[in-house]
Amino acid sequence: MTSHADRSSSFSTSSGTVDAPRRRLLATAALLGVAPGLLSACANAATTTTPTASGARRRLGPLEVFPVGLGCQWRPGATPGVVADSYSSAFDRPAAIRLIHEAVERGVTLIDTAEAYGPFLSEDIVGEALQGRRDRVVLETKFGFDIDRATGQRLPGGRNSRPEHIRAVVEDQLRRLRTDRIDVLIQHRVDPNVPIEEVAGTLKDLIVAGKLRHYGLSEPGLQTVRRAHAVHPVAVIQNEYSMLWRGPEAGVLPLCEELGIGFVCWSPLGMGLLAGGVSRDSRFTPPDFRAISARFAPEALPANVALADLVRDWAQRKNATSSQVALAWLLSRKPWIVPIPGTTNAAHLRENIGAAELRFTPGELAELDAALGAIRIQGERLPPAVAVMSGVEAPPPRR
Repeated sequence: MTSHADRSSSFSTSSGTVDAPRRRLLATAALLGVAPGLLSACANAATTTTPTASGARRRLGPLEVFPVGLGCQWRPGATPGVVADSYSSAFDRPAAIRLIHEAVERGVTLIDTAEAYGPFLSEDIVGEALQGRRDRVVLETKFGFDIDRATGQRLPGGRNSRPEHIRAVVEDQLRRLRTDRIDVLIQHRVDPNVPIEEVAGTLKDLIVAGKLRHYGLSEPGLQTVRRAHAVHPVAVIQNEYSMLWRGPEAGVLPLCEELGIGFVCWSPLGMGLLAGGVSRDSRFTPPDFRAISARFAPEALPANVALADLVRDWAQRKNATSSQVALAWLLSRKPWIVPIPGTTNAAHLRENIGAAELRFTPGELAELDAALGAIRIQGERLPPAVAVMSGVEAPPPRR
Protein backbone atom coordinates (compact mmCIF):
# COMPACT_ATOMS: atom_id res chain seq x y z
CA MET A 1 0.00 0.00 0.00
CA THR A 2 1.39 3.39 -0.97
CA SER A 3 1.42 6.09 1.67
CA HIS A 4 1.33 9.84 1.06
CA ALA A 5 5.04 10.00 1.84
CA ASP A 6 5.78 7.20 -0.62
CA ARG A 7 4.21 9.24 -3.41
CA SER A 8 6.16 12.42 -2.68
CA SER A 9 8.51 11.99 -5.63
CA SER A 10 5.78 12.77 -8.15
CA PHE A 11 2.51 14.65 -8.37
CA SER A 12 -0.51 14.75 -10.66
CA THR A 13 -2.01 17.56 -12.69
CA SER A 14 -5.05 17.45 -14.91
CA SER A 15 -2.89 16.00 -17.66
CA GLY A 16 -1.51 13.08 -15.68
CA THR A 17 1.21 12.05 -13.24
CA VAL A 18 4.39 14.08 -13.50
CA ASP A 19 7.76 12.62 -12.54
CA ALA A 20 10.45 14.55 -10.64
CA PRO A 21 12.43 15.94 -13.62
CA ARG A 22 9.28 17.13 -15.35
CA ARG A 23 8.05 18.52 -12.06
CA ARG A 24 11.14 20.69 -11.84
CA LEU A 25 10.51 21.90 -15.35
CA LEU A 26 6.85 22.65 -14.68
CA ALA A 27 7.77 24.46 -11.50
CA THR A 28 8.96 27.36 -13.65
CA ALA A 29 5.41 27.96 -14.82
CA ALA A 30 3.39 30.30 -12.63
CA LEU A 31 0.33 28.22 -13.29
CA LEU A 32 1.86 25.10 -11.76
CA GLY A 33 3.94 26.48 -8.90
CA VAL A 34 4.95 23.64 -6.65
CA ALA A 35 5.54 25.13 -3.24
CA PRO A 36 5.25 22.39 -0.60
CA GLY A 37 1.91 21.76 1.12
CA LEU A 38 0.99 24.98 2.83
CA LEU A 39 -0.08 23.63 6.19
CA SER A 40 0.98 20.48 8.04
CA ALA A 41 -1.07 18.78 10.70
CA CYS A 42 0.42 21.21 13.21
CA ALA A 43 1.77 24.23 11.40
CA ASN A 44 4.85 25.48 13.19
CA ALA A 45 4.58 29.22 12.78
CA ALA A 46 1.87 31.76 13.37
CA THR A 47 3.12 34.07 10.67
CA THR A 48 5.53 32.83 8.04
CA THR A 49 5.97 33.50 4.37
CA THR A 50 2.84 34.42 2.48
CA PRO A 51 2.55 32.24 -0.65
CA THR A 52 0.67 33.27 -3.72
CA ALA A 53 -2.42 31.28 -4.53
CA SER A 54 -0.81 29.94 -7.69
CA GLY A 55 2.19 28.60 -5.76
CA ALA A 56 0.67 26.89 -2.74
CA ARG A 57 -0.17 23.21 -3.07
CA ARG A 58 -1.10 20.29 -0.86
CA ARG A 59 -1.62 16.63 -1.58
CA LEU A 60 -5.12 15.26 -2.08
CA GLY A 61 -4.65 11.53 -2.48
CA PRO A 62 -2.83 11.12 -5.83
CA LEU A 63 -3.38 14.79 -6.75
CA GLU A 64 -1.87 18.11 -5.77
CA VAL A 65 -4.20 21.09 -5.51
CA PHE A 66 -4.43 24.55 -3.98
CA PRO A 67 -5.38 24.16 -0.29
CA VAL A 68 -8.89 25.63 -0.71
CA GLY A 69 -11.24 24.53 -3.49
CA LEU A 70 -14.49 25.98 -4.80
CA GLY A 71 -17.82 24.22 -4.38
CA CYS A 72 -20.32 24.94 -7.17
CA GLN A 73 -23.70 23.81 -5.84
CA TRP A 74 -26.37 25.85 -7.55
CA ARG A 75 -30.00 25.49 -8.60
CA PRO A 76 -32.37 27.62 -10.67
CA GLY A 77 -33.50 30.70 -8.80
CA ALA A 78 -36.97 32.15 -8.45
CA THR A 79 -36.79 34.03 -11.75
CA PRO A 80 -35.30 33.15 -15.15
CA GLY A 81 -31.54 33.61 -15.33
CA VAL A 82 -31.08 33.63 -11.55
CA VAL A 83 -28.86 31.01 -9.95
CA ALA A 84 -29.32 30.24 -6.24
CA ASP A 85 -27.42 28.25 -3.64
CA SER A 86 -28.86 26.26 -0.73
CA TYR A 87 -28.59 29.13 1.75
CA SER A 88 -30.72 32.00 0.38
CA SER A 89 -27.99 33.59 -1.75
CA ALA A 90 -28.38 34.19 -5.48
CA PHE A 91 -26.73 35.76 -8.50
CA ASP A 92 -27.10 35.48 -12.26
CA ARG A 93 -25.38 32.99 -14.55
CA PRO A 94 -22.80 35.48 -15.90
CA ALA A 95 -21.82 36.29 -12.31
CA ALA A 96 -21.43 32.59 -11.54
CA ILE A 97 -19.13 32.22 -14.53
CA ARG A 98 -17.12 35.27 -13.46
CA LEU A 99 -16.78 33.80 -9.97
CA ILE A 100 -15.27 30.59 -11.37
CA HIS A 101 -12.99 32.62 -13.63
CA GLU A 102 -11.74 34.64 -10.68
CA ALA A 103 -11.17 31.50 -8.62
CA VAL A 104 -9.02 29.98 -11.37
CA GLU A 105 -7.13 33.21 -11.99
CA ARG A 106 -6.34 33.43 -8.29
CA GLY A 107 -4.92 29.93 -8.29
CA VAL A 108 -7.80 27.73 -7.09
CA THR A 109 -7.36 24.34 -8.74
CA LEU A 110 -10.08 22.09 -7.27
CA ILE A 111 -13.54 22.82 -8.72
CA ASP A 112 -16.32 20.63 -7.30
CA THR A 113 -19.85 20.12 -8.58
CA ALA A 114 -22.39 17.32 -9.23
CA GLU A 115 -25.10 16.23 -11.64
CA ALA A 116 -27.62 16.53 -8.79
CA TYR A 117 -26.92 20.24 -8.33
CA GLY A 118 -29.65 21.83 -10.38
CA PRO A 119 -30.00 19.06 -11.44
CA PHE A 120 -27.49 19.53 -14.27
CA LEU A 121 -27.35 23.34 -13.96
CA SER A 122 -24.14 23.52 -11.96
CA GLU A 123 -22.25 21.18 -14.27
CA ASP A 124 -23.41 23.20 -17.25
CA ILE A 125 -22.21 26.47 -15.70
CA VAL A 126 -18.87 24.95 -14.67
CA GLY A 127 -18.39 23.51 -18.14
CA GLU A 128 -18.98 26.89 -19.75
CA ALA A 129 -16.76 28.71 -17.27
CA LEU A 130 -13.82 26.35 -17.76
CA GLN A 131 -13.59 26.77 -21.51
CA GLY A 132 -9.99 27.82 -22.13
CA ARG A 133 -9.14 27.03 -18.49
CA ARG A 134 -9.83 23.32 -18.30
CA ASP A 135 -6.19 22.21 -18.06
CA ARG A 136 -5.61 24.51 -15.10
CA VAL A 137 -7.97 22.72 -12.71
CA VAL A 138 -8.81 19.41 -11.11
CA LEU A 139 -12.46 18.93 -12.05
CA GLU A 140 -14.49 16.95 -9.54
CA THR A 141 -18.12 15.97 -9.99
CA LYS A 142 -20.53 13.40 -8.61
CA PHE A 143 -23.09 10.81 -9.69
CA GLY A 144 -25.34 8.39 -7.87
CA PHE A 145 -28.88 9.74 -7.60
CA ASP A 146 -31.74 8.43 -9.71
CA ILE A 147 -32.37 11.40 -11.98
CA ASP A 148 -34.17 11.34 -15.31
CA ARG A 149 -31.41 12.09 -17.79
CA ALA A 150 -33.70 14.00 -20.14
CA THR A 151 -35.78 16.08 -17.72
CA GLY A 152 -33.69 16.28 -14.55
CA GLN A 153 -36.63 14.99 -12.53
CA ARG A 154 -35.78 13.02 -9.39
CA LEU A 155 -37.07 9.48 -9.78
CA PRO A 156 -38.63 7.32 -7.04
CA GLY A 157 -35.58 5.06 -6.89
CA GLY A 158 -33.63 7.67 -4.96
CA ARG A 159 -30.11 6.39 -5.64
CA ASN A 160 -28.86 4.67 -8.75
CA SER A 161 -25.35 3.30 -9.19
CA ARG A 162 -26.12 0.47 -11.57
CA PRO A 163 -23.18 0.07 -13.96
CA GLU A 164 -25.19 0.86 -17.08
CA HIS A 165 -26.55 4.01 -15.44
CA ILE A 166 -23.07 5.16 -14.40
CA ARG A 167 -21.78 4.81 -17.95
CA ALA A 168 -24.68 6.79 -19.40
CA VAL A 169 -24.40 9.52 -16.75
CA VAL A 170 -20.68 9.94 -17.38
CA GLU A 171 -21.34 10.57 -21.07
CA ASP A 172 -23.90 13.22 -20.12
CA GLN A 173 -21.48 14.79 -17.66
CA LEU A 174 -18.65 14.96 -20.18
CA ARG A 175 -21.00 16.75 -22.57
CA ARG A 176 -22.25 19.25 -19.97
CA LEU A 177 -18.75 19.87 -18.65
CA ARG A 178 -17.42 20.26 -22.21
CA THR A 179 -14.42 18.08 -21.53
CA ASP A 180 -12.97 14.74 -22.54
CA ARG A 181 -12.24 13.55 -19.00
CA ILE A 182 -13.32 14.00 -15.39
CA ASP A 183 -10.45 14.22 -12.93
CA VAL A 184 -12.36 12.86 -9.93
CA LEU A 185 -15.81 11.25 -10.16
CA ILE A 186 -17.44 10.69 -6.77
CA GLN A 187 -20.32 8.41 -5.90
CA HIS A 188 -22.60 10.99 -4.24
CA ARG A 189 -24.12 8.46 -1.86
CA VAL A 190 -23.70 4.70 -1.55
CA ASP A 191 -26.42 2.77 -3.38
CA PRO A 192 -27.93 0.21 -0.95
CA ASN A 193 -28.90 -2.02 -3.88
CA VAL A 194 -25.64 -2.24 -5.81
CA PRO A 195 -22.47 -3.94 -4.49
CA ILE A 196 -19.62 -1.46 -4.32
CA GLU A 197 -17.46 -3.94 -6.23
CA GLU A 198 -19.68 -3.40 -9.27
CA VAL A 199 -19.50 0.38 -8.87
CA ALA A 200 -15.72 0.45 -8.42
CA GLY A 201 -15.26 -2.01 -11.29
CA THR A 202 -17.30 0.19 -13.61
CA LEU A 203 -15.34 3.28 -12.58
CA LYS A 204 -12.09 1.39 -13.10
CA ASP A 205 -13.18 0.54 -16.65
CA LEU A 206 -13.96 4.22 -17.29
CA ILE A 207 -10.52 5.16 -15.94
CA VAL A 208 -8.88 2.67 -18.29
CA ALA A 209 -10.92 4.18 -21.14
CA GLY A 210 -9.56 7.63 -20.29
CA LYS A 211 -12.94 9.16 -19.39
CA LEU A 212 -12.04 9.41 -15.71
CA ARG A 213 -8.72 9.85 -13.96
CA HIS A 214 -9.70 9.00 -10.39
CA TYR A 215 -12.81 8.25 -8.34
CA GLY A 216 -14.06 8.77 -4.82
CA LEU A 217 -16.95 8.21 -2.42
CA SER A 218 -19.08 10.64 -0.42
CA GLU A 219 -20.42 9.85 3.06
CA PRO A 220 -19.70 6.10 2.67
CA GLY A 221 -19.58 3.33 5.23
CA LEU A 222 -16.05 2.44 6.29
CA GLN A 223 -16.15 -1.16 5.08
CA THR A 224 -17.52 0.02 1.75
CA VAL A 225 -14.40 2.17 1.37
CA ARG A 226 -12.14 -0.81 2.02
CA ARG A 227 -14.03 -2.99 -0.45
CA ALA A 228 -13.95 -0.32 -3.16
CA HIS A 229 -10.26 0.35 -2.55
CA ALA A 230 -9.52 -3.35 -3.05
CA VAL A 231 -11.01 -3.15 -6.57
CA HIS A 232 -9.28 0.10 -7.54
CA PRO A 233 -7.67 2.72 -5.25
CA VAL A 234 -10.08 5.31 -3.92
CA ALA A 235 -8.58 8.78 -4.46
CA VAL A 236 -10.91 10.94 -2.38
CA ILE A 237 -13.52 10.75 0.36
CA GLN A 238 -15.89 13.72 0.50
CA ASN A 239 -17.77 14.16 3.78
CA GLU A 240 -19.13 17.00 5.83
CA TYR A 241 -16.41 18.23 8.19
CA SER A 242 -16.02 21.49 10.07
CA MET A 243 -15.79 22.89 13.57
CA LEU A 244 -19.56 22.39 13.65
CA TRP A 245 -19.41 18.71 12.66
CA ARG A 246 -16.31 16.70 13.59
CA GLY A 247 -17.74 13.23 12.97
CA PRO A 248 -15.07 12.18 10.43
CA GLU A 249 -12.41 12.29 13.13
CA ALA A 250 -13.78 9.09 14.69
CA GLY A 251 -13.26 6.73 11.77
CA VAL A 252 -13.09 8.25 8.32
CA LEU A 253 -9.94 10.34 8.74
CA PRO A 254 -7.91 7.48 10.27
CA LEU A 255 -9.01 5.26 7.39
CA CYS A 256 -7.97 7.91 4.85
CA GLU A 257 -4.58 8.15 6.51
CA GLU A 258 -4.16 4.38 6.48
CA LEU A 259 -5.07 3.99 2.82
CA GLY A 260 -3.55 7.20 1.44
CA ILE A 261 -6.91 8.70 0.48
CA GLY A 262 -7.41 12.46 0.24
CA PHE A 263 -10.27 14.09 2.14
CA VAL A 264 -12.54 16.84 0.79
CA CYS A 265 -14.73 18.75 3.28
CA TRP A 266 -18.18 19.79 2.20
CA SER A 267 -19.91 22.50 4.23
CA PRO A 268 -16.58 23.53 5.79
CA LEU A 269 -18.14 26.78 7.07
CA GLY A 270 -21.01 25.03 8.83
CA MET A 271 -23.68 26.29 6.42
CA GLY A 272 -22.67 29.88 7.16
CA LEU A 273 -22.60 29.61 10.96
CA LEU A 274 -18.80 29.68 11.13
CA ALA A 275 -18.58 32.60 8.70
CA GLY A 276 -20.46 34.84 11.13
CA GLY A 277 -23.62 35.12 9.04
CA VAL A 278 -25.96 33.54 11.59
CA SER A 279 -27.16 35.04 14.88
CA ARG A 280 -29.26 33.78 17.77
CA ASP A 281 -32.27 35.48 16.19
CA SER A 282 -31.80 34.15 12.65
CA ARG A 283 -34.79 32.40 11.15
CA PHE A 284 -34.86 30.42 7.91
CA THR A 285 -37.59 29.52 5.46
CA PRO A 286 -37.60 27.05 2.54
CA PRO A 287 -35.93 26.57 0.17
CA ASP A 288 -33.04 27.51 2.48
CA PHE A 289 -31.65 24.14 3.60
CA ARG A 290 -31.21 25.44 7.14
CA ALA A 291 -34.98 25.68 7.48
CA ILE A 292 -35.08 21.88 7.83
CA SER A 293 -31.85 21.49 9.82
CA ALA A 294 -32.19 20.97 13.56
CA ARG A 295 -28.88 22.74 14.18
CA PHE A 296 -30.49 25.99 12.95
CA ALA A 297 -33.83 25.64 14.73
CA PRO A 298 -34.74 28.53 17.06
CA GLU A 299 -34.26 26.35 20.13
CA ALA A 300 -30.76 25.25 19.05
CA LEU A 301 -29.28 28.49 17.74
CA PRO A 302 -28.53 30.17 21.09
CA ALA A 303 -26.24 27.30 22.05
CA ASN A 304 -24.71 26.83 18.61
CA VAL A 305 -23.96 30.50 18.01
CA ALA A 306 -21.47 30.20 20.88
CA LEU A 307 -19.27 28.43 18.34
CA ALA A 308 -19.55 31.35 15.93
CA ASP A 309 -18.65 33.70 18.78
CA LEU A 310 -15.53 31.66 19.52
CA VAL A 311 -14.45 31.73 15.88
CA ARG A 312 -15.06 35.50 15.72
CA ASP A 313 -12.86 36.02 18.80
CA TRP A 314 -10.07 34.00 17.20
CA ALA A 315 -10.46 35.94 13.96
CA GLN A 316 -9.84 39.18 15.86
CA ARG A 317 -6.86 37.61 17.60
CA LYS A 318 -5.35 36.43 14.31
CA ASN A 319 -6.23 39.57 12.32
CA ALA A 320 -8.29 37.41 9.98
CA THR A 321 -11.94 36.76 9.16
CA SER A 322 -14.12 34.12 10.77
CA SER A 323 -14.20 32.14 7.52
CA GLN A 324 -10.43 32.13 7.34
CA VAL A 325 -10.08 30.85 10.89
CA ALA A 326 -12.59 28.04 10.26
CA LEU A 327 -10.92 26.98 7.00
CA ALA A 328 -7.38 27.26 8.33
CA TRP A 329 -8.37 25.08 11.28
CA LEU A 330 -9.45 22.37 8.83
CA LEU A 331 -6.19 22.71 6.91
CA SER A 332 -4.27 22.27 10.15
CA ARG A 333 -5.88 18.90 10.90
CA LYS A 334 -4.10 16.91 8.20
CA PRO A 335 -1.93 17.90 5.21
CA TRP A 336 -4.24 15.99 2.84
CA ILE A 337 -7.51 17.75 3.75
CA VAL A 338 -9.02 20.26 1.29
CA PRO A 339 -12.21 22.23 2.05
CA ILE A 340 -14.52 23.30 -0.78
CA PRO A 341 -16.51 26.31 0.47
CA GLY A 342 -19.18 27.57 -1.88
CA THR A 343 -20.13 31.19 -2.32
CA THR A 344 -21.99 33.57 -4.60
CA ASN A 345 -19.83 36.50 -3.47
CA ALA A 346 -16.45 37.31 -5.04
CA ALA A 347 -15.25 39.07 -1.86
CA HIS A 348 -16.01 35.92 0.13
CA LEU A 349 -14.14 33.87 -2.47
CA ARG A 350 -11.07 36.02 -1.90
CA GLU A 351 -11.47 35.64 1.88
CA ASN A 352 -11.63 31.87 1.54
CA ILE A 353 -8.51 31.76 -0.61
CA GLY A 354 -6.73 33.83 2.03
CA ALA A 355 -7.26 31.06 4.59
CA ALA A 356 -4.34 29.25 2.97
CA GLU A 357 -2.03 31.89 4.40
CA LEU A 358 -3.19 31.63 8.01
CA ARG A 359 -1.05 29.65 10.45
CA PHE A 360 -1.59 28.44 14.00
CA THR A 361 1.19 27.55 16.41
CA PRO A 362 0.86 24.16 18.14
CA GLY A 363 0.00 26.01 21.33
CA GLU A 364 -2.74 27.97 19.60
CA LEU A 365 -4.20 24.81 18.11
CA ALA A 366 -4.27 23.13 21.51
CA GLU A 367 -6.00 26.16 23.02
CA LEU A 368 -8.50 26.41 20.19
CA ASP A 369 -9.28 22.69 20.26
CA ALA A 370 -9.89 22.82 24.01
CA ALA A 371 -12.32 25.70 23.55
CA LEU A 372 -14.08 23.87 20.72
CA GLY A 373 -14.41 20.76 22.84
CA ALA A 374 -16.16 22.72 25.57
CA ILE A 375 -19.01 23.75 23.26
CA ARG A 376 -21.87 21.26 22.97
CA ILE A 377 -23.60 21.55 19.60
CA GLN A 378 -27.37 21.18 19.71
CA GLY A 379 -29.44 19.39 17.06
CA GLU A 380 -28.75 16.63 14.55
CA ARG A 381 -26.50 17.62 11.67
CA LEU A 382 -28.90 16.55 8.89
CA PRO A 383 -32.65 16.00 8.45
CA PRO A 384 -33.56 12.30 8.83
CA ALA A 385 -34.28 11.81 5.11
CA VAL A 386 -30.77 13.02 4.28
CA ALA A 387 -28.94 11.50 7.26
CA VAL A 388 -30.17 8.02 6.38
CA MET A 389 -27.98 8.12 3.26
CA SER A 390 -24.75 8.69 5.22
CA GLY A 391 -22.52 5.91 6.48
CA VAL A 392 -24.30 3.31 4.35
CA GLU A 393 -22.57 0.00 3.69
CA ALA A 394 -23.09 -1.38 0.19
CA PRO A 395 -24.66 -4.85 -0.14
CA PRO A 396 -22.34 -7.84 -0.50
CA PRO A 397 -21.11 -8.93 -3.92
CA ARG A 398 -23.56 -10.97 -5.97
CA ARG A 399 -22.82 -14.67 -6.18
